[in-house]
Amino acid sequence: MSTSFAVPAPRSAMLLRRRIATYFVGGADEISALVGALEGRPVHELSVDIKDGVRESSMVCAVLLAADETGPLLDRLRELPSVVSAELA
Repeated sequence: MSTSFAVPAPRSAMLLRRRIATYFVGGADEISALVGALEGRPVHELSVDIKDGVRESSMVCAVLLAADETGPLLDRLRELPSVVSAELA
């Protein structure tokens, strides 16, 4: 006699909307590296503030992430040479 049972399909991770603030130096030349660090994740808002005569610029974005992806994404942003800080906003 054979017993069979259904194996539930794996659940995909629930995505959460996280607002991330990144402060960086180097001006507009650094934007492509910052956006590249987001690695194709869904971005719902993105704003960059670059002011003439101010050393640090900022990028704030809302990104959909699984809970366990938030830390690694912040770490990846912080590893960029131009980034001064990256935190949840």
